[in-house]
Amino acid sequence: MSYEIALQKSWEELDKLNSAKILSVKFLADEYTVDFTERRVLSLSCNVAAKDFTAILVLHYLAHKLKGLPALTGEWMDFKELSGVEGYQDAFRKRSIEPIIRKYGAHPEGALSVLERLPAKKADEGDVGIVLEAFEKVPVLITLWRGDDEFGPDANILFDKSITRIFSTEDIVVLAGFVAGQL
Repeated sequence: MSYEIALQKSWEELDKLNSAKILSVKFLADEYTVDFTERRVLSLSCNVAAKDFTAILVLHYLAHKLKGLPALTGEWMDFKELSGVEGYQDAFRKRSIEPIIRKYGAHPEGALSVLERLPAKKADEGDVGIVLEAFEKVPVLITLWRGDDEFGPDANILFDKSITRIFSTEDIVVLAGFVAGQL
């Protein structure tokens, strides 16, 4: 799949908002350099160009950051509460929820290991809850539940309601996949 049009639009929007040549953005455990001259997003942890879908997410976030990020609402919302999720629910579950259940379903406490390597803190949600700061002012709540005799283990990813003023539904699916991959 080609991301050229989305990248082009993102760079054009950022050109209108920014006069700097280079900016940086923290995303989970990595920092990315956004080079406006070269039109390149570079991961500083491995010193390689970000994959297109990562670059698009970073550029979309940066555009909203330059305009002014919305205040956090303190209210968590489920993916199903987003508008226009009908075509994305299966992808969301497969890319984010199922990998978390596969990895931590038998031992949800194992997910707490991310507290040592990601910008995260423990939360009093589910059997195990973690709030990750995916980007500055973009918290993501991961909840895990142990299985029992009646139900298997489960997990969910919730977002502060302000996310809808930063990312599109498609971007949120990609973001959730990144979060699941970092766990």
